[in-house]
Amino acid sequence: MTLSFNTAGCCVPGKHYMLSPEPRLARVMHLIDQEKYFVFYAGRQTGKTTCAQWLAQRYNQGDRYACLWVDLQTAQSVPDPAAAMRTILEKLDHAVKRDLGDVTPPPWSPGCNPQTALGSYLRALCALLPRPLVLLFDEADGLVGPAMVSFLTQLRDGYLDRAKVPFPQSAVLIGTRQIRDYTLSEEDRQVVSWLGSASPFNISAEALTLGPFSQPDVRELLGQHTQHTGQRFKDDAVARIHALSQGHPWLVNAMADQIVDRDVPDRSLSIEADHVEAAKETLILERRTHIDSLIRRLHEPRVQRIVEPMLIGGRVPDAGLLNDDFAYVLGLGLIALREGEYQIANPIYKEVIPRVLSFDQQVQIHLRPTSYFRPDGGLDMARLMLGWQEFWRQDGHLAAAGFSYQEAGPHLMLMAYLQRIINGGGQIEREYGLGRGALDLLVLWRGQRHAIEVKLRRDTETEAKALRQVAGYLDMAGLSQGWLVMFDLRKRRTWKEKLTMRNKEVEGKSIRIVGC
Repeated sequence: MTLSFNTAGCCVPGKHYMLSPEPRLARVMHLIDQEKYFVFYAGRQTGKTTCAQWLAQRYNQGDRYACLWVDLQTAQSVPDPAAAMRTILEKLDHAVKRDLGDVTPPPWSPGCNPQTALGSYLRALCALLPRPLVLLFDEADGLVGPAMVSFLTQLRDGYLDRAKVPFPQSAVLIGTRQIRDYTLSEEDRQVVSWLGSASPFNISAEALTLGPFSQPDVRELLGQHTQHTGQRFKDDAVARIHALSQGHPWLVNAMADQIVDRDVPDRSLSIEADHVEAAKETLILERRTHIDSLIRRLHEPRVQRIVEPMLIGGRVPDAGLLNDDFAYVLGLGLIALREGEYQIANPIYKEVIPRVLSFDQQVQIHLRPTSYFRPDGGLDMARLMLGWQEFWRQDGHLAAAGFSYQEAGPHLMLMAYLQRIINGGGQIEREYGLGRGALDLLVLWRGQRHAIEVKLRRDTETEAKALRQVAGYLDMAGLSQGWLVMFDLRKRRTWKEKLTMRNKEVEGKSIRIVGC
């Protein structure tokens, strides 16, 4: 028997290394026992479908519930209620035959009324079953417009009448978003008023999310590979996989798969933290399916409204009016709420976002990286920064204006320039987020560490405040010297006034100020 780390689709017992879904589903099973209708959401490829299929199999093997897992993916983005309802009923027929093999699906007509067909089907099905029915509607948030409203309304109507007429005991809507985010366009939002009390699914008891793997979970999953092959993941490798992924199931599996299947196929060799770093870099450069899906999301207006201020350390304007946007991006798994603040969900995403947004510009930068290396192989940061200033004046400021993330254009262009130089020989660690007031970069090169803080200087920004912030960053990094790159946005400033480089001593730290 050959087992592998799963990076595509659902986990299959006996084929993939996998953790038991039961601990992650305790609350879900509790709400089902309480006969609730609710939403179960999480980002892409976090294990939702694997959990749903496991739950259906568990219930159907018992004698308490009949359970259907219904995949609504083929009904996605079909606004016509009649067409969408035919697809939904066809999927229900398929689920009944697959999950309840001794039950004949209720009859229905392709010409049925789409406003009542689902409710009628479910009442007829429940009347046939000796056990209460549990419905797991996967990809439910892909329904749109009138089709979504009809779907939710019929579930709600059946729920309200179920004391008198047979209807499913519990219905779970599975997707990447909460119920209030079940619209895909601004037009839907204007036409359909279901984000407030007028929701056709205001019976939803709760919105549950699927938590990430803990470090012990990651250790257990990787340990299955060790048991199967004898190849061991060292403690530092386990810790690094969890730290980089923050327990995101696909990222954990993808890094492990890259390592054991491609990078270190020799089972006599143990896996170390350096192998994890190399695997992370491969995932980013090759833009594996999950990463590619993330990239497409970055250009959605609702996502950009949240991510762009994060890149420059700003704040989302009119935050009170954008709660739905925060909820949407949270549901996608791009950001997380930790310690009372919104953060990029994990270090891999934190690196992917600026590198992807700046990649097209990075590959167009013409320079010789070796011209910035010292004879001993170290990085000549002073020469690098002088080269950056020259590039920024000639081409960089014009290219930065072409980014779709225009406010973050200077930051993205600087990161593209640095990435172009250190590719293959080092790495850049990035720290950014809402309200930080700056972008912090740590360039790691052959044992060297160079700290760079990037700020936009407007009329209200003082240099003294920026220097104190850099000094604090250097103190946290354990460094005595660093760089402050200031993009001067003050009005009527000439290039001669902007392009400066000078030293300052602040709180015992030596800071080189690079004006741009």
